[in-house]
Amino acid sequence: MKWRFDFMANKRNKVKFGLSNVHWAKITQWGADADGTPTVPVYGESMRLPGAVSLSIDANGENENFYADDSVYYVINNNSGYEGDLEVALVTTEFATEILGEILDNNGVLVEKNTAEPSQFALMFEFSGDKHKIRHVLYCCTASRPATEGQTKEDSTEVKTETLTLTASALPTGLVKAKTCEATDESTYNNWYKMPYNPDTTAKTTTTKASS
Repeated sequence: MKWRFDFMANKRNKVKFGLSNVHWAKITQWGADADGTPTVPVYGESMRLPGAVSLSIDANGENENFYADDSVYYVINNNSGYEGDLEVALVTTEFATEILGEILDNNGVLVEKNTAEPSQFALMFEFSGDKHKIRHVLYCCTASRPATEGQTKEDSTEVKTETLTLTASALPTGLVKAKTCEATDESTYNNWYKMPYNPDTTAKTTTTKASS
């Protein structure tokens, strides 16, 4: 037990910085209950989105106070997910076609139509820390089309990036986001980018030896 404690303590971060290992997994279909109501998503293959520059997402939804007996009687929690921007060097062809709805024609040209339907996806990424990298997943995201911009080359070259505006909402099960911490087991951590993490929230049970 002492070794387990020391191992976890060695992964406890004091600070975070950087951004890397951005991956996405398209929601290919939804599972449904007996009434046909969507329940859990089915994800496709996890794909890397290289060239991550920055990620800035803000929490949506504010708590509301319900007053009674001349005091705050109950606090209503409104978790409406997140909104923000993901800046990358260039959006990949796979992301453009699978998520943004662009078409790769028979001549290898990306075509954008006004009828394009963007797809929902999970977004996975990590921040570096002073002890261990913190890995995250947003379970249900949509992305807007990036702007198209550039400028003439001068004495120095300024790299123009592309920015995706993200909206991360809750799944029908209520799941919004998950991240690793010092208590995350090694297998879960190492397999984080293979598939969006499926939480195990079942109650832990312990067994005791029967007295003889």
